[in-house]
Amino acid sequence: MSRLDSMLRRLTAQRDGLNWAAQEISLLTGDVLDLGLGNGRTYDHLREVMPERRIWVIDRVLQCHPSCVPPEENFLQGEAAPMLDRLAEGGHKLALAHYDLGFGIKEKDVAEAAKLSPVIARVMVPGGVIVSGQPLVGFKEIEGPKGIPEGRYMFYRAE
Repeated sequence: MSRLDSMLRRLTAQRDGLNWAAQEISLLTGDVLDLGLGNGRTYDHLREVMPERRIWVIDRVLQCHPSCVPPEENFLQGEAAPMLDRLAEGGHKLALAHYDLGFGIKEKDVAEAAKLSPVIARVMVPGGVIVSGQPLVGFKEIEGPKGIPEGRYMFYRAE
């Protein structure tokens, strides 16, 4: 498979997974988190499909497309664990989290996701959904939408 086809497959899976997750949480109360802003495409999509929800964004740096800059009060800049702690200490709870952090080195990415899993769990509402490009620990893995190749994206429910 070409890198272009692989990228298209990943982005389609991401979009379909987020759309599915938005429906899954429709009856839950809570905010949304985009963990890893990057260029801002996912954040832009989340605010389009869930305009009524507060969307928090955590990233080490703000370097997204100018049209995708989150409001200053919703952008937490820094390492993920302390920023997630800030959310928890502020009493914020999440119905949906999108995990898209990575260094580009699989072993390091998997270790980071495992390390952050308990901190993410602290801010999730019971029944909340996590859509992740990396395997997480301590959550109930659930089947996501049909058509997403196994292992491309993972879906979890908070307990």
